[in-house]
Amino acid sequence: MQVHIKTIHETSAAAGWAGPRSVVIDRTPRAGGLGIGFSGEELFMMAIGASLCNDLYREAAARGIEIAHVEIIVNGDWSGEPAQAKNVRYDIRLESPAPRKDVEDLVKHTDQVAEIPYSLRTGTQVKLNTVDVVKQGA
Repeated sequence: MQVHIKTIHETSAAAGWAGPRSVVIDRTPRAGGLGIGFSGEELFMMAIGASLCNDLYREAAARGIEIAHVEIIVNGDWSGEPAQAKNVRYDIRLESPAPRKDVEDLVKHTDQVAEIPYSLRTGTQVKLNTVDVVKQGA
């Protein structure tokens, strides 16, 4: 899997894309950005929620459980220097005609196997690969 991030017209705002899908990334005006896109912290939290949402549907299908609606709210605190996410937690509201116990078991299972939360919990390494500095105007 590969994603691309590229700043937009000499601003701090950037476009991020993977295949045909895109998103705008930026800092808040308070942090020196234009405020026209999601911050990295917001995308981090959204990645957790997106992983859980997608994987709930995958795991439900494997168990033969129908899901009508999912709402996930992810919260977290950022502190330290450099800032680090702390106290990340989420709430799920799920509508399903399946028995409550089956749905609760589905959610507990998905909590353990959803790729983004699992990767964070197990400490996935991230490393800088290469740096290419181009002189402006060259």
